[in-house]
Amino acid sequence: MEVRLLGPVEIWADGRSVELGPPQRRHTLAALAVDVSRPVTIDALAMRVWDEPPPTAARVLQVHITHLRRLLVSAAGTPPARLLRRSSGYVLDMAPERVDAHRFADHVRRARGADPSTALTLLRTARGLWRAKPLDGLKGSWVERSRDAYREQYLAATVAWGLAELRVGSPLTVLGPLTELAIDHPLTEPLADVVIRAYVAAGRPADALAYYAEFRRRLAEELGADPSATLQTLHQAILRGEPVAPRDTAEKVAGVRATVVMPAQLPADVPGFAGRTSALHTLDSLLAETAMAVAVVSGTAGVGKTALAVHWSHKVRSRFPDGQIFLSLRGFDLTGQVVSPQEALRSLLDALGVAPERVPATLDAQAALYRSVVAGRRLLLVLDNARDVEQVRPLLPGTATVVVVVTSRAHLTGLLADGASSLPLGLLSRAEAEELLINRLGPGIAAQRDAMDQVITACARLPLALSIAVARTRQTNFPLAALAAELSEASDRLTALDVGDPASDVRAVLSWSYAALSEPAARLFRLLGLAVGPDFDVPALSSLAGLPERDLRTPLRELTRANLVTEYAPGRYSQHDLLREYAAELARSDDSEDVRRAAIVRLLDHYAHTAYAADQLLNPTREPVVLPLGEPSAGACPERLKDLNAAMSWYGEHRAVMLAALRQAAAVGLDRIAWQLAWSLDTYSTRKGHVHDRVAAWQIAIECAGRLGELPARAYGHRNLSQANTRLGRYGEASDNLRRALELFSTMGDRIGQARTQHHLAYLSGQQKQPATALDHARQALVLFAGTDDRTGQAEALNAIGWYHALLGEYEHTLSHCRQALELFEADDDLHGATSAWDSLGFAHHHLGHLTEAVDCYQRGLVLARTLHHDGFVADLLVHLGDSHCAAGHPAAARIAWTEAERLLTALEHPGVDDVQDSLRRLDD
Repeated sequence: MEVRLLGPVEIWADGRSVELGPPQRRHTLAALAVDVSRPVTIDALAMRVWDEPPPTAARVLQVHITHLRRLLVSAAGTPPARLLRRSSGYVLDMAPERVDAHRFADHVRRARGADPSTALTLLRTARGLWRAKPLDGLKGSWVERSRDAYREQYLAATVAWGLAELRVGSPLTVLGPLTELAIDHPLTEPLADVVIRAYVAAGRPADALAYYAEFRRRLAEELGADPSATLQTLHQAILRGEPVAPRDTAEKVAGVRATVVMPAQLPADVPGFAGRTSALHTLDSLLAETAMAVAVVSGTAGVGKTALAVHWSHKVRSRFPDGQIFLSLRGFDLTGQVVSPQEALRSLLDALGVAPERVPATLDAQAALYRSVVAGRRLLLVLDNARDVEQVRPLLPGTATVVVVVTSRAHLTGLLADGASSLPLGLLSRAEAEELLINRLGPGIAAQRDAMDQVITACARLPLALSIAVARTRQTNFPLAALAAELSEASDRLTALDVGDPASDVRAVLSWSYAALSEPAARLFRLLGLAVGPDFDVPALSSLAGLPERDLRTPLRELTRANLVTEYAPGRYSQHDLLREYAAELARSDDSEDVRRAAIVRLLDHYAHTAYAADQLLNPTREPVVLPLGEPSAGACPERLKDLNAAMSWYGEHRAVMLAALRQAAAVGLDRIAWQLAWSLDTYSTRKGHVHDRVAAWQIAIECAGRLGELPARAYGHRNLSQANTRLGRYGEASDNLRRALELFSTMGDRIGQARTQHHLAYLSGQQKQPATALDHARQALVLFAGTDDRTGQAEALNAIGWYHALLGEYEHTLSHCRQALELFEADDDLHGATSAWDSLGFAHHHLGHLTEAVDCYQRGLVLARTLHHDGFVADLLVHLGDSHCAAGHPAAARIAWTEAERLLTALEHPGVDDVQDSLRRLDD
């Protein structure tokens, strides 16, 4: 059985198509199949099926899911395909290769780096999977985006196929398909390159020259650009009658991109965008640059810098098949929490699919890795709200294939000196301001010339001010003349906001909008100035306001309609920094310090208690927190998360907010809450590989513990900071922190604390390839644990002793100690510990030649690792499982395990993927 997406959406079983029913059901299947074997949240599913999900979306989806589940059961293959419910959505549980689009991507990926004959076979097979227009018969913005992505993959694969056919002397095979594809991609140079070479190889140099001339004409007319130097050199060689050999490196240049993460992070295009014709032309000129193209869009707050960058990016995104990245640097964020170059680089590497644990520790190393990852990829990078040159310069990729647009309130003169284009953005012209009003309010207002002039004057021709005024007009359905009169009156009621010329008039609009709010909405708006992090959701706002969620819905809708907050995703909100700053100043002027302090405490209590509860779901056997949480403050409403999946989702959505909350707690003197937030973040950060987050959190937590005079909290912080440093390879810092932790625990007479520190010392020695030293520390840990009731610590020490025996080749000792550890882990329902023990036991059995037992151990560990959502652990176990299957003479089973491991390790950017690929190739020999 297979699911087909590269054409009409279908399920095929036993050689026939299964009737799916209405288009919406096929749409639902496609929305799940593109992420086969991975959960898709209900909200994401609804946004894929409908551009604007109806209130009944969840119920309608449930009906389609029920029908699809029955169809999958009736068309079951081996192994069966299942549609499973997850806490936040659904997952299509089947092998990815049983979805044609994923099989296509897998063939193309395997072709990269394969020998020429194998690569050609794989690429021929991949193209054979392409039946028609992808997702044919479906409509909607998500469908169009997905269809464009598949087409780009097909384009790259076909270019690679054409090069491969040329290398074996088959130009006539490729000329027809390539020239037909060029009709849809007339400006794609790698495709033009292959077509020209195919004409020459087929003995038709005149046709090659004619094709080049037509391609050059189209480039000049549509983009004002010339062909690249490479294509011009090829043209000259044909003119001189020189032989044109197939390009050995062309496949690398064209890029087989199916397995590369293709970010598509642009915010929604700006509705009713008006004017800026000259600025758009300037940005268009970047596309013709042969060196790295950088444009700096500068101007005052609210002038429309981001709107321009986003609008232009949407216009040209098809020119960047490897993706578009949008990163807010928060250079002028009211909290003062500017994104550091290190944080920005980590975000960029994350967007490009680099696993967190692969990110180096130093800024220079991070920048070097980033430049290596983007080299040769056609990307668009928008760096929004930059503060200064030092923040931006490490983020520049250094390759001509990436176009960079930077927006900033500063001029960033240093970048201009480096060759960046300057694009200062001023106020809209009066004609552009009129165009904006007409675009958003309809052509009928053009007759109201006097009213339009008054509104434009009152709003200082500033796009942000005009947008807010338009929102108010739509909300009230007042005539434009009434709006003009009210804006004029509002100019006499200016309050505290002052963001510089010409923002005084922005203050007028904001003041007027605020004055028009109901009292509950006005109070909520002021409180938003106290919120932490880049965004917020309803449960957090409930605690911030000290009100039940039901009482927030109406004022929140009012703020959204007035354009004072933006619901950028279902249930999640953000604000323009001017609005957040204005709200903060209103809070300072209108609310007492006690009221503001109480709101901040409620919000931080919300995050601290919710995160603690989430951590308990992730790691229920974790040692007790050394700074226990008290009761949440009055009015705080922490969330109740029902299971592990819900906890993981919550952490994923709130990671940035949690880090901001931790910093704010420390900044306002709530040291105890700051430490508790660091503690509650640790399990999630560890499992997801966010090592840099752990370092930042524990450094702050240690400082807070010092101010509190809490020795246990300081000791615990040093110990956990050492573990994060060990993961980053900072062994000297890790050793110093462990030494300090051991001193503190010894001073307090804390036997368990000393034991766990010895356990960490064992891990540090193991990472330094010193198994004998590691074994000694693990034994010391067990001796210390033996005099306590810490069963988890005893089990971990036993398992560590067993593992280090294995590294020393003493496998019988491994079996003895790890079996004891497993009994304790299972008795306490410690899934993480049990997973580790099963892996250690499997390793020992394998090396003792007990292959059946090894397979059983690895399979048991896999069940637990999947439950924990620990992709790295799953991949390791699959690699070991494949090793045991292969050694036992079961190559088919080994292939299944290694193939899945390869997929996971590729996604994690783990260096071990090369070894797995070698193992798979050996199976084919």
